[in-house]
Amino acid sequence: MVLDLISQPIQLSKDQIRKLADRHFGIGFDQLLVVEPPYQPDLDFHYRIFNADGGEVEQCGNGARCFAKFVREAGLTAKNRIKVSTKSGNIELVVEPNGLVTVDMGQPNFLPESLPFTAEEPAIHYPLEVDDKNLEVGAISMGNPHCVLLVDNIENAPVETLGPAICHHQRFPNQVNVGFLQVVDRRYARLRVFERGSGETLACGTGACAAMVAGRRWGMLDRKAKIRLPGGHLFIRWDGEGHPVKMTGPAVTVFEGQIEI
Repeated sequence: MVLDLISQPIQLSKDQIRKLADRHFGIGFDQLLVVEPPYQPDLDFHYRIFNADGGEVEQCGNGARCFAKFVREAGLTAKNRIKVSTKSGNIELVVEPNGLVTVDMGQPNFLPESLPFTAEEPAIHYPLEVDDKNLEVGAISMGNPHCVLLVDNIENAPVETLGPAICHHQRFPNQVNVGFLQVVDRRYARLRVFERGSGETLACGTGACAAMVAGRRWGMLDRKAKIRLPGGHLFIRWDGEGHPVKMTGPAVTVFEGQIEI
């Protein structure tokens, strides 16, 4: 759900956001995206993201593509390259000639304190004990925290139980998004994501980026790969450390409406 707060300034409380997110008595969404005037003169907009529980988060890759489509359809800009600031930094959104949107998600951060995650030093794999299970995971910040777990088949992955257990693990003091990654071949992977504040979602852009980065670091994926999530697929490119992650995918308007708050 995207709100234009340039032409209609309003302040929403956590309780109001939770009510709007309710799929039975409100509108229903995984994330609320807010369009605000730019905080810096060289940018086009400021972009804020709230989860369904009302908490504000740092980044949302799928939301960024929806944001780009919305500001153009709403007549707020005619640019194909849109520069926005977020809670975690500045990003650039590019509307391609074919209608797909490419988002420069910036460089991944592997420092444990960037998530935050309790670990002595950065590593490609971390041991994590969850419910008497000894797991190996990757921990990556894409502006928001991600934990990636390799599975044989996402169809029977224990997302409903292991997702919240890892999300609320004491080693992730601010909680974490949990990606269950199945590598099919070097250019194709499947993914399910349990998102903090929302539960399992149909798609997670930053989760797909984190999964791509983890798969590359583990030597399992090429620099370009298609990541399929339950809600569709994304094309992710990462040329390795020191380079940004580029995410390309669609954005589709479902409906427009009005609600009195």
